[in-house]
Amino acid sequence: MSRPGKIGAAAALARLPGWNALGGDRDAITRTYLFPDFNTAFGFMARVSLMAEKLDHHPEWFNVYNRVEVTLATHDADGVTDLDVTLASFMDEAAHHAGLKN
Repeated sequence: MSRPGKIGAAAALARLPGWNALGGDRDAITRTYLFPDFNTAFGFMARVSLMAEKLDHHPEWFNVYNRVEVTLATHDADGVTDLDVTLASFMDEAAHHAGLKN
């Protein structure tokens, strides 16, 4: 499968309210989700993992209790691509349906 070309964090963020540039030298986007409880957060991660497998594009994430911190970048492109925007949009929709607190 060919990978999409790099679009950069700024272009991605224009399409993704609530996301931020990671900062530093790395071209990546990040978001923190807060859910009502651990089960909701873990359910969100399970749902996203199925889509990540379909896309063959996997997030970097960290979970503590009801908090899920996500970083997205396409390693093959050394930066943010449309694939990251696709996964980020799916994550936002999944978080909304799961009962996002923030």
